[in-house]
Amino acid sequence: MIYDDISEFAAALPSMQAIAGIDFGEKTIGVAVSDSYRAVATPLETIRRKKFTLDAARLLEIADGRRLGGLVLGLPRNMDGSEGPRCQKTRAFARNLSRLTDLPIGFWDERLSTVAAEKALLEADTTRKRRAEVIDHVAAGYILQGVLDRLGHLK
Repeated sequence: MIYDDISEFAAALPSMQAIAGIDFGEKTIGVAVSDSYRAVATPLETIRRKKFTLDAARLLEIADGRRLGGLVLGLPRNMDGSEGPRCQKTRAFARNLSRLTDLPIGFWDERLSTVAAEKALLEADTTRKRRAEVIDHVAAGYILQGVLDRLGHLK
């Protein structure tokens, strides 16, 4: 099931199971996972997009392998809060993914997550090549950490 409201998403999550944060992009999908206490987000990997069935299969493989309790997709809203074509693509991906899994799927406003990830990587003196390799799953980590922080305040 898909949840727009983060508190409804939180209510649907099984206790003591990690969740994944997903930065869905045009060419890649960044993935980060939490610990089972849902306190810390850890960037995991970047999936090079091929076609939906392969992309979804890899995400669900990660979810099964890590026994995840839910998935959160970053919603790339415009700076004024409106939703454009990228949001529509993200929502369509979530709808298609929800047909393949019973995991709860939520959304999180991801504005400036990639900017924050880029800044952190620059501060860590990461090379341009390495930044290009990891930026998407680091951005997924920022998305997921935002969700985890919010979930901590809902208790």
